[in-house]
Amino acid sequence: MDDLLLDPLDIELLVQLQRDSHATNQVIGERLGLSASQISRRIQRLEALGVIRAYVALLDPAMLSLAVRSFTHVALARHGGEEGTAFERAIAEFPEVLDCYSIAGEADYLLQIVAASLNELSDSVLRRLTRLPGVVNVRSSIVLNRIKASTELPLDHIGRPEGRQRRVRLVQRPS
Repeated sequence: MDDLLLDPLDIELLVQLQRDSHATNQVIGERLGLSASQISRRIQRLEALGVIRAYVALLDPAMLSLAVRSFTHVALARHGGEEGTAFERAIAEFPEVLDCYSIAGEADYLLQIVAASLNELSDSVLRRLTRLPGVVNVRSSIVLNRIKASTELPLDHIGRPEGRQRRVRLVQRPS
């Protein structure tokens, strides 16, 4: 893998964009002591490198009548091969599944699911998820209260040495 050079301004730019990607280049430039055009060039570079993948609006699920959330562990009969691939293709078609992770441990996958009601969640899990080929065990935990939720990645591990560039190892994105 290639090394990516990030200077302290790049890191601070990423922090600013994570907090408010709607902020103009002018506003971010004022915060960082750079011109809007310098901010624009840095953003374009970070986008081209794949560091910045997308800009999104974060919606409040409860305001949109999606107040029920679960974390669901799914175990398959076999841990690899076509069964896993088929499950992953099928789960991609479930709009209520926000996240699907392949995990190590007692289960093979961890899903984050949202629903309008417990009945809707039950329908999604019992009538759809458990009927997928290869699924042998499903265990859900219902969220009672959200204590912390963030989309901001911690960037302190990169460090911010004054005036120096820091090499960061580029990791190939999973497909």
